[in-house]
Amino acid sequence: MTDITHLGFLTDEALRLRPDRPALLQDDLILTFADLDERAARVAGWLNERGVGVGDRVALLWPNDVRFVESWLGVMRAGAIAVPLNIRQSTETLGYILQDSGAVGMLVGDELATMASDLRPALVGADGFVAFNGDVLAASPLREIPQVSEGDVCMQPYTSGSTGRPKGVLLTHRGQIWCADVGRKCFMVDETERALLAVPLYHKNAAVTLKNFLLAGASCVVLPGFEPAAVIKAIDQYKITYMGGVPAMFRMLLADTDSLARHDVSSVRFATAGSAVVTPDLLDEFTRVFGAPIGESYGLTEGGPDVILSPRWGVRKLGALGLPIPGCEVKLVKPDDDTTEVAAGTVGELLVRNPGVTVGYHNLPEVTAERIRDGWLATRDLMRRDADGYYYFVGRKDDLINVSGENVYPREVEEVLLRHPAVRDAAVVAAPHPVKGEVPVAFVVLTRPGALSAEELIAFYHQNGPHYAYPRSVTFLDAMPLSGTGKADRAALTALAAREASSASIQ
Repeated sequence: MTDITHLGFLTDEALRLRPDRPALLQDDLILTFADLDERAARVAGWLNERGVGVGDRVALLWPNDVRFVESWLGVMRAGAIAVPLNIRQSTETLGYILQDSGAVGMLVGDELATMASDLRPALVGADGFVAFNGDVLAASPLREIPQVSEGDVCMQPYTSGSTGRPKGVLLTHRGQIWCADVGRKCFMVDETERALLAVPLYHKNAAVTLKNFLLAGASCVVLPGFEPAAVIKAIDQYKITYMGGVPAMFRMLLADTDSLARHDVSSVRFATAGSAVVTPDLLDEFTRVFGAPIGESYGLTEGGPDVILSPRWGVRKLGALGLPIPGCEVKLVKPDDDTTEVAAGTVGELLVRNPGVTVGYHNLPEVTAERIRDGWLATRDLMRRDADGYYYFVGRKDDLINVSGENVYPREVEEVLLRHPAVRDAAVVAAPHPVKGEVPVAFVVLTRPGALSAEELIAFYHQNGPHYAYPRSVTFLDAMPLSGTGKADRAALTALAAREASSASIQ
């Protein structure tokens, strides 16, 4: 167990043992653990000079850049609460988040100066500040750290889930350090590992990797975004040992055969995928090309974030998310009765309790009371577990499609479609129907254009899945639209399905 109790000092163990080893790398910039510590201390000093202290909220408006990390750590070292912003959201949404959080200022990447100027009126008070990296790093390092307790809130990321306005998730120092410590142990991360981060740093997927690897004294390589050729080149250049993503991203890497032919990717030791099923063909092809396995995982911002992981070594089950992480309690309950647990093999809503679970939703006592009871978080995710205790994701309660009284789980329909060798990616959403209320429709990316017709794919589904759940239409796409976190953009696909339903007859 680590002795670190303050997330702002996440790197203290590595700083003491290996200060000159790289912590963060991006392009020509290499920050050692000593460099990162100094820069985070200067951020904290700048904030302290301006009166920012314990409990104040400071927003982070950054593209994917290692300087996001020093700002993130520095805010917490000043005793304040970091509010990372999703730069892909609209100005209206970001303005709401700033107002709701009560942010007193923003630390901003130079590239986002115009966006920051537009958002400045949403900051609290006339003294709300917008600060850029160069100005902040000119400050003196803060050495007298404000007193905060392990149970104090250190981060307030916002999650919108699938409905409603964004909600501020209150995460504590104790909970986030616990999650990082358990995560590094589950993945057996040591100082020899090097992670690639091509997903947004403001999102939990990247934040989990950052915490696990930096706590372990390992390195993280940051890319500005996910672009297959750049990712493959970076694996070779930096000798990456680990990367995370979603299956669609791994499929895009495998499709870039030209880049794979030019670069050595044999340094990869393991990878994790979330948000969608890892099919047998994807697992086989990735293992063949990269020489490493893909393990599935599950987490959510307010849940730890990590909850369930596939073992890095040991028994893996295709399609299974894995096993609950040590110290994390989970149970499946009836979706309409959270007091009654369901048996193995039965679909239920996942409830989670661990030290990393959010202590509540900012300024939303009713939502907090609804979602968290006796420390148990109702995730609104539907799963089943097998006799060995492995968990399988079925879908979101909010994504459940009710077809004339029959429950259709999009993921289960997607898994059937993905069995067809001509299907590279698939997403299923609901479309309105005049008689049945709603029906499933599919959006599909093929291995090559014209490899399959919609009628042939629907016929394949009928041979392999329940009739009531078959996709009433299939739309072929050149590429699956992805959200800012690399998942299939279900909101965009649902809107497209509604437009198509209004202009055509769906069976």
